[in-house]
Amino acid sequence: MAIPAAPKGAGPAGRRLWRSIVSEFDLAEHELSLLRRAVHVADTCAALQAIVDAEGLIVRAVSGDLRTHPAAVELRQQSVLLARLIVALRVPLGAEDDAAGGPDGRTQLRAVRGVYQPRGIGGAA
Repeated sequence: MAIPAAPKGAGPAGRRLWRSIVSEFDLAEHELSLLRRAVHVADTCAALQAIVDAEGLIVRAVSGDLRTHPAAVELRQQSVLLARLIVALRVPLGAEDDAAGGPDGRTQLRAVRGVYQPRGIGGAA
């Protein structure tokens, strides 16, 4: 069976992700939709990483203060999104997941967790 083509406009990082998953797993349409989104997020992460690599992690604000590069902040958020999409696809994360895989070779269904806050911040502890 031929591997379906990556989504139109996918960059190198997205195409690698696409090939690595569709060559190993038979995905239903709803899973392909998640994978298409993950492809675009992977490309966004690669572009943001290139900006951080070129300009550095710390930048000087207009006020003269040093701060984290905005691209680094967005990269962190996009990386969390990518991880959640991969978890939603139930892609094995390594040898431990491979051993615990189901009949389709993928890991068991698991919930996508939200962001955690330290106790005492933003609500009741």
